[in-house]
Amino acid sequence: MATKPVCLALQGGGSHGAFTWGVLDKLLEDGRIAISAISGTSAGAMNAVVMAEGLFEGGREGAREFLERFWKKTAEAARLSPIQRSPLNVLMGDWSLNNSFGYHVMDAMSRVISPYQSNPLNLNPLADLLAEVVDFERVRRCHEVQLFISATNVETGRVKVFRRKELTLEMVLASACLPYLYQAVEIDGVPYWDGGYMGNPSMFPFYEIKGTRDIVLIQINPMLREGTPTTAHEITDRINEITFNASLQKDLRAIEFVRRLIDAGRLDPAEYRYLDVHVIENQDVLNPLGASSKLNAEWAFLTWLRDIGRLTAEAWLEEHFDDLGRCSTVDIRGMFQGGARVKQPD
Repeated sequence: MATKPVCLALQGGGSHGAFTWGVLDKLLEDGRIAISAISGTSAGAMNAVVMAEGLFEGGREGAREFLERFWKKTAEAARLSPIQRSPLNVLMGDWSLNNSFGYHVMDAMSRVISPYQSNPLNLNPLADLLAEVVDFERVRRCHEVQLFISATNVETGRVKVFRRKELTLEMVLASACLPYLYQAVEIDGVPYWDGGYMGNPSMFPFYEIKGTRDIVLIQINPMLREGTPTTAHEITDRINEITFNASLQKDLRAIEFVRRLIDAGRLDPAEYRYLDVHVIENQDVLNPLGASSKLNAEWAFLTWLRDIGRLTAEAWLEEHFDDLGRCSTVDIRGMFQGGARVKQPD
């Protein structure tokens, strides 16, 4: 069966990364897409390294098995967490943690106490989970796919992209290091925070990938959220969404700018890459969940998100697979104005 090569861009988003798991599971099961490279941040970085190890060990089916194992271990590790849904949320079928006592205690503490005070031993459950589930030696040996993992240099405020050949546990932890929850992760004496601040995910590494011009963004965080937030939580959540989408918008605008200059004959296509962008997203489902649900790691929630991701990917493949290698299926400028998705001409 002939396959079409693409680059995958995986956003961070806590447990909403299980939606990305579902999309990846469907793409791997379908078999018509060859993944040349992955750029991932935070939860996207974890999906990326787990899938890479699975590809190395057992091809597409191995990748699917490793992804399921990772998310199942995530749910098992969260069962003893003090941050759980309230009985009222469970009764109402609400996946958020808005009425969780543990969530509100953690949120209040994070506003007045830094992780250097609240967690002086720098305990990190993500470190234990990744160390148990991922063999980074095998990830580094996975030549089937290029990996680009983004973190934010605390001192310079610039994005740092770690590549597959050098990848370590600490680099993935750096990509997922929210500064109000964890101490900065130091790598070679340099402190790093979550990559989402400066690359969610980073797109520029795809310019060096040969053999494909297609980027498929699996989007978790909404560009558009109608209405004005009025509560303290709503305001904070929207600020975080805008912040974590800023770098993505910059990268997408750069891609569109280069495309327009090439089309206008002002850039030599032999020297500059013409990239097509596609988006797999389901904001109708993800937007109403709220930011607090990103900390909900119940297995029932994760598998629900996975199933939504699979269905969304199935619909996207049906509509847009034939467009791969031919044209972009996203109006980038429209994304920033209202989430418009249109097929672009060749």
